[in-house]
Amino acid sequence: METRYKAVLEFSKLTRIFHWIRALAIFGLIATGFYLAYPFLAPNNFTGEPVGFLYALMRSWHLILGFLLIAVTIFRLYLLLTKECALERRSILDFFNPFVWFGVLKSYLLFGGHPHLKGAYNPLQLATYLGVMFLIIAISLSGLVLYVHVYHEGLGGFIAPLMKPLEVLCGGIANVRLIHHILTWAFVIFIPIHIYMASWNSAKFPGAGVDTIFSGVKFEKDEQA
Repeated sequence: METRYKAVLEFSKLTRIFHWIRALAIFGLIATGFYLAYPFLAPNNFTGEPVGFLYALMRSWHLILGFLLIAVTIFRLYLLLTKECALERRSILDFFNPFVWFGVLKSYLLFGGHPHLKGAYNPLQLATYLGVMFLIIAISLSGLVLYVHVYHEGLGGFIAPLMKPLEVLCGGIANVRLIHHILTWAFVIFIPIHIYMASWNSAKFPGAGVDTIFSGVKFEKDEQA
């Protein structure tokens, strides 16, 4: 008997757009952040006059991408509460199901197939997703603490009273800078693992994986067919 599949919308259009905006912002923040920590390039300026401003350009892009990441993350958290992300919220049911955990770990160890999920993420994926959200929030807050030390008016002056307790909690601005740098390395380590696991999942279990973050659609067996 021929097996038939049905298309199921896993990720909404806004979810997919926000994912790629955050991905591009994170890549740009890593590149510009490493330059700010160690300016390994210098503008071609043989006159000695301060007209290159490459460091200032990198700093500007770092700030733009940082606030873009913060804005998209806020909207993404709001989107999780809407009807569009109902399938993602149902992943919580799988997260607290020990049988699903066992099935997922068994499939990743190549001892069995992938268990049926009620939501969009398996428990390991949801735990990773929550961890990444925590990293984004932590690196955004540490970045804002650094921001208010340079920009004392406008937005910087407005949020400074909120950021000062965080600075004190971290033990000073030097520690905040160190935490910001360490969190950057957490993203550097996470990205290749994320790409590998998404590609592996897509190859091992056709119908879901990398392609869903482009199309938003996964394919499940049609039990009624």
